[in-house]
Amino acid sequence: MALALAAVPAMAALVVAGGRSLKGSESTVTVDQIDPAADMIPDQDTGPAPQEPATSAIMAPAAPQPPKPVVHSRAIDPDIVALPELPTGELERVEPRAPLSDLALAGPPRPRKSKMPDGRDGTKLFQPVAPAAGVIQAKDYSVTVSDIDIVRADETCSDEGKSWACGARARTAFRAFLRGRTAVCAVPPQSGRGANSTECWVGNKDVGEWLVENGWARAARGGPYVEAENKARAAKKGIFGAVPNLGGLPALPAAAGPAPAAPASILPAEDSAVTPPADQPAPAR
Repeated sequence: MALALAAVPAMAALVVAGGRSLKGSESTVTVDQIDPAADMIPDQDTGPAPQEPATSAIMAPAAPQPPKPVVHSRAIDPDIVALPELPTGELERVEPRAPLSDLALAGPPRPRKSKMPDGRDGTKLFQPVAPAAGVIQAKDYSVTVSDIDIVRADETCSDEGKSWACGARARTAFRAFLRGRTAVCAVPPQSGRGANSTECWVGNKDVGEWLVENGWARAARGGPYVEAENKARAAKKGIFGAVPNLGGLPALPAAAGPAPAAPASILPAEDSAVTPPADQPAPAR
């Protein structure tokens, strides 16, 4: 018993010493990974090929790969939006192109310039309005045809003691001449818009000459239309003619008489007393 009790501490000391020696001698072991597919490929002629060491696959250099062809077009993927390739050279700044039409300009369009039949520059007046025979208005322009004596819209003429509204008749004829057409007038550039007195043309027809030769205006003294006025007087055209015959026009409606007075009551005189309404049946439930 005494020997057994004395041997217990000695055995414990041996166990501790052995554990310390084992802990100091630990080392790291590296295990190579082996490709199992390499061992399963047999040789058709000589049987299974000899297996190479596992480390040969790791240490062997990679085989050179052939160069990839240059792709000139970008890849298209419906789920990816790719930016186009930007040019590598320096950009060149060029002048802007001219506008395609007057509508592209910033501001209201201006009347286009046009050549008149005599070669001078003219201004096109679109959709002209004639407040009197010989006066043209379009946009902000107000042009009086030169070398004529215009007939005012309220002017009256007499023939054999009868007066008629020749000014209104001349204005109506001039409006019919301008309807749906464009007048070209030699508006001076320095005058700009506003009241001007100049020559105007519609197509190849001189507006002043047309007014005088048809008797809707008088020629100015010493002007180019004196001979045209003499011919119009001789032919009794326009304001130089007789009173226009209005017999073919429908007669004006007769003036309506005074409206009858409204009655004091819509009920007849004998029914002046208010009649009570008849008994109505009760509504069905």
